[in-house]
Amino acid sequence: MTISEKVAYLKGLAEGLELDTAKSKEGKLISVMIGILEEIGLSIEDLEENADALGEELDAVSDDLADVEEIIYGEDEDDDECGCCDDEDFFEVECPNCGAELDIDESILEAGTVECPGCGSKFAIDLTDDECDCGCDHEHGED
Repeated sequence: MTISEKVAYLKGLAEGLELDTAKSKEGKLISVMIGILEEIGLSIEDLEENADALGEELDAVSDDLADVEEIIYGEDEDDDECGCCDDEDFFEVECPNCGAELDIDESILEAGTVECPGCGSKFAIDLTDDECDCGCDHEHGED
């Protein structure tokens, strides 16, 4: 039962009791209170309708934003298998001695050499002409 229905029920009870709203102080008070409750019930129904409408509009804006994000950021950021286009500052290199794949960060690149944890050999890192296979038309050294 909604608030408006409850107020209508209360109004019906008051009319059934045949309260004298013209002469009785209590009847006048109850009549005014029922009138106020009717207004409150209508206001609450309006607020609920507005909240529902705002919720639907918010869902529409959220859907539109998701479309914009898909256009700007692409289908799925995890599709980049080579790792060259990641926002992270990690790079993948292969040990020339044992062939192990190593993930190195910016600090190791600045040092210029790395020690392979697999075989222990040290080698220099040169990524200047290493072509990228991801199709993004850049070289690894340009990140």
